Amino acid sequence: MEEVCLNSEPFFDESDDVDVEGSSVVEHGLESLNSKPKNPPVPTVGLEFDSFEEVYNFYNIHAKEQGFGIRVSNSWFRSKKKERYRAKLSCSSAGFKKKSEANNPRPETRTGCPAMIVIRMVESRRWRIVEVELQHNHSPQSKQFYKSHKKMVLEASKSQPPPEPVTEVHTIKLYRTTVMDVDYNGYSNSEESHDTNFDKFKYLELREGDSSAIYNYFCRMKLTDPNFFYLFDIDNDGHLKNVFWADSRSRIAYNYFNDTVTIDTTCLANKYEIPLISFVGVNHHGHSVLLGCGFLGHESVDYFGWIFKAWLKCMLGRPPHVVITDQCKPLQMAVAQVFPHARHCYSLQYIIERVPEKLGGLQGYVAIRRQMYNAIYESLKIVEFESSWADMIKCHGLGDNKWLQTLYKDRHLWVPVYLKDVSLIGLISTKENEGLTAFFDRYVHKHTSFKEFLDKYDLALHRKHMKEAMADLENRKASFEFKTRCNYEAQLSKVYTEEIFKKFQVEVEGMYSCFNTRQVNVNGSIITYIVKERVEVEGSEKGVKSFEVLYETTKLDIRCICSLLNYKGYLCRHALNVLNYNGVEEIPSRYILRRWTRDFKHSCNQFHAPSNTDTYNPVHLYTHLFNSALPVLEVGAQSQEHYMVALKELEELLDKFDIEDSNSM
Repeated sequence: MEEVCLNSEPFFDESDDVDVEGSSVVEHGLESLNSKPKNPPVPTVGLEFDSFEEVYNFYNIHAKEQGFGIRVSNSWFRSKKKERYRAKLSCSSAGFKKKSEANNPRPETRTGCPAMIVIRMVESRRWRIVEVELQHNHSPQSKQFYKSHKKMVLEASKSQPPPEPVTEVHTIKLYRTTVMDVDYNGYSNSEESHDTNFDKFKYLELREGDSSAIYNYFCRMKLTDPNFFYLFDIDNDGHLKNVFWADSRSRIAYNYFNDTVTIDTTCLANKYEIPLISFVGVNHHGHSVLLGCGFLGHESVDYFGWIFKAWLKCMLGRPPHVVITDQCKPLQMAVAQVFPHARHCYSLQYIIERVPEKLGGLQGYVAIRRQMYNAIYESLKIVEFESSWADMIKCHGLGDNKWLQTLYKDRHLWVPVYLKDVSLIGLISTKENEGLTAFFDRYVHKHTSFKEFLDKYDLALHRKHMKEAMADLENRKASFEFKTRCNYEAQLSKVYTEEIFKKFQVEVEGMYSCFNTRQVNVNGSIITYIVKERVEVEGSEKGVKSFEVLYETTKLDIRCICSLLNYKGYLCRHALNVLNYNGVEEIPSRYILRRWTRDFKHSCNQFHAPSNTDTYNPVHLYTHLFNSALPVLEVGAQSQEHYMVALKELEELLDKFDIEDSNSM
């Protein structure tokens, strides 16, 4: 298996290995001249290369295909180190020869052709195209054999040793890889690849034009978004197995919202045409935020593992605290391998959506479903769930149902009563009919193609980013309408974002449905209370339910048996009642999650490099500078005045860099 990273910016040390079992990471360099690529990229400003020789070879191949030769017409060197840092590669017909005083001078062959590229060494000692001129003032000769082409043939004819493994292959190297020549079934068009035992179910099934659409989209994104990251998983025969990518906003969002992540495999479970896998978190408004995407070629531990490792590498090796996935054994095993220290949970919503399919044909289905939902959603203690589940199995004779057996065996991964110690921030439903909307809901259907999805992907992200930007803007000037006279409501109206405040406001209002708060036990400084609440049982019928609340008087610690704080990230009505009962006028700060506050992103951003930043590593410096600059961009886009201030400061900063660069040369 070959792993090909297609970035024009290195985001991690090239000495690091991507740990994929049974795979080798092989660089795709120039192939033989007989292997002619389809529509190779033309020289473009912004393309980068690992060495001067590589960019020379790239331009030389382009020149041969267009029918002209090349030469190095200018070079700039640093005087102290005698190291080339800038060069101009021109058409062999560029300029004019000096007039010869010989009796029989050779005829002039140059035409002063302007075609050329200018390249410059940038960070990490890599070469970037900074100027391009494609037009010629003469007719290229496709059959003529130039000196630069002869040199290329001689080098290609030499036997080369196997290349050393590398961790990253950049955008420009893909133009000669076989992945760009796959047809709609994922087969390579190369004459050297004739695998009659090819298993198409272990590769991405691409239709005609899909591969070029993916490649062109990623190249365009990379040129417009320097922090865009993408990775291709290709086998030795050029079959495309997996794809992963994340744009700069997804990578920045993960810096803020990396506590709990859902790995959405809805498209896989429902057998959509695109095998999309999405990494989704929750932002400070409670909205879903995309943290990366991938196309999965096969639902196996190895393939899931590759996607997870690619995502982890993209996020600089920082795993989430909690991972939520579908009920899938390969997923579970891959999560355990790649995120061994993360708490893994199954999405309750995925399981509930399968109830009609798995149990709908059983006699007494309505009663079974009602008992099952009661056991899941109404149990406050583990013993209550165990008893309710056992009653359901016994009452309906379901002891031999394999699906229910599997669910019960994995109950610690998905039943809310077993997850009370996990911070879920609203990503697991804890009430019946409380569904979570998928990130790409309404943008993707069963027959969405790869090409169509890439267009919708842009649209979905644009709307999500606009929604977050508008919410940030509105929260800076928002004033909320109070529903009660409770001080807790006034306190958090100044702190929470609007969406989170409205959810918390429901709990404050719910305090009035609670009654008979009474002390039942004292153990030192810990007091146990029982809070009774009127709840809806069936339809409009009201019932009474008791909630146990523990309150520590010296540290003002409080914990309710309903565990809403862990499930949703804010205190429940029962805990608020006990605090109010004890005369606590303000909610202790430890129960106000910073991730829900209006200035969370601004307060999280630190303009000083963290202690673990390698200041000698340009990759770490680039990432930290990008993270630090993003709040400036967001605030600068809020008004015309902010925009003008930010633009002026950035221009002045760039001028300072230009002066320093010129002084150092």
